[in-house]
Amino acid sequence: MPANRLEQLKALLKESPHDSFLLFALAKEYEKLGEPETALRYYLHLEEHDPAYVGTYYHLGKLYEQMDEAGLALQTYEKGIEAARRAGDQHAMGELAAARMALE
Repeated sequence: MPANRLEQLKALLKESPHDSFLLFALAKEYEKLGEPETALRYYLHLEEHDPAYVGTYYHLGKLYEQMDEAGLALQTYEKGIEAARRAGDQHAMGELAAARMALE
């Protein structure tokens, strides 16, 4: 049940408020529930507090695309490519570059 999952994630986040994976999971859960504004807040919080969490950028960029914010999506993909480069994550770099190219 989605609401139950959401409550479980929120409870876990209270125990570990700086857990990047939990912030990411909450953002994805709110997306699934059709609440893009709430998902956006979680992604932005995650980007601000853990800019090295590479997974944020692809999903945040896609959310911006769904919200008709192509410019913000492109900026997000660029930031993500740089974060992935710093992390040595070639797979994420490829995904982000492909998303950027598809949007351009």
